[in-house]
Amino acid sequence: MANTPQAKKRARQNEKNRKHNASLRSMARTYIKKVQANIEAGKPEEAQAALQKAQPIMDSMVNKGVFAKNKIARQKSRLSARIKALKSA
Repeated sequence: MANTPQAKKRARQNEKNRKHNASLRSMARTYIKKVQANIEAGKPEEAQAALQKAQPIMDSMVNKGVFAKNKIARQKSRLSARIKALKSA
C-alpha cells in the first residue's frame, strides 16, 4: 500500500489510466471484430469498408501506447489479406 502522498497520487493516476486504456482497447477490438464478422459472413465490400474505418482507430491506439506497433501492423496485414482472398474467391 502506498504510504507517501506522491505514491498515493500515483496509485490514483494509475487506476484512472488503466480504466481509460481498457475503454480504448475495448473500442479498438470492437472495430476489429466488425471487420472479422463481415469477412466470415462473406461480404468483402462491407469488410473493406469496416477495415477502412478501423485502421485510423488502430493507428491512434498505437500512438497512445495502448497496443504495440507490430501487433497492429500484423492485424491490419492479416485482415487485408483475408479480404483480398475473399474477393478473389
